[in-house]
Amino acid sequence: MKRSEINQAIRQMEALAAEHGFELPPFCKWTPEDWKSKGHEYDEIRDNMLGWDITDYGSGDWERIGFALITLRNGNQHNPKYTKSYAEKLLMLLEGQHSPMHFHWSKTEDIINRGGGVLLIHVYNDDGNEELADTPVKVNSDGRIYEVPAGTAIELHPGESITLTPHQYHDFDVKEGTGAVLIGEVSMCNDDNTDNRFYEKVGRFPTVVEDEEPYRLLCFEYPTAE
Repeated sequence: MKRSEINQAIRQMEALAAEHGFELPPFCKWTPEDWKSKGHEYDEIRDNMLGWDITDYGSGDWERIGFALITLRNGNQHNPKYTKSYAEKLLMLLEGQHSPMHFHWSKTEDIINRGGGVLLIHVYNDDGNEELADTPVKVNSDGRIYEVPAGTAIELHPGESITLTPHQYHDFDVKEGTGAVLIGEVSMCNDDNTDNRFYEKVGRFPTVVEDEEPYRLLCFEYPTAE
C-alpha cells in the first residue's frame, strides 16, 4: 500500500471523527518526529499496538477493499505487565469499501455505528470446519436477541450496535448512498496477529511503499525507546 494512500486515509478519518465530535487521544496526533523523543513511559502504546492501523488486506486496491482503524486502548494476553481485559477501537469504512469475511477465535466484540452512513454486516456461523454454515445465526443487537438466515446483512444505523461472538463470521460494507461510517468497537483484548480467521486468505497488515513522507506512524512502525 502506498504511503500516500495511508496518509490520505488518516486525514480522512481525522476529519470524519471531528465531524462527529469524537476526540482522538494525544498519541494519535504525534508526528514521526514527535515519536523520536518518546521514552519507555510510552511502552504500553508500542507493546499493545495502540494507534493508527490502515490496511488494504494485501489487495492493492484500498478504495475497494480496506479499513482504517485506531486502537484506542488494549490489554495484552501475552504480557502480564498489562492487566486490562478489554480493548476499544475506532474505525472508518468508506462507501464502496469492503472489509473481508472473518471470525475471531476468542474475542467477543460490540460493533457500534458511531455516525455517518448505514453499516452492513453479513453474518454466518462457523460450521465447525471453518466454513460458512447454512444455519440460522443468533443476533444480539442493542438488547434484542433474534435469529436470521445465514448470510443476512444486518443494518446498523447511527447509534445501533451488534455483539459478535467467537466463531461468528462477519464482514463489513456500507449501504449504497449513505456515505462513510464511523464505527466503534468495544471488545475483549485484541490480538490481530493471532485471533483473526479470514475466510479467504488476506494480508492483515500492509507492505508500505514509500512514495512520500509519513504523516503519522502506523502501530507497527514505532521506534524503540532509547
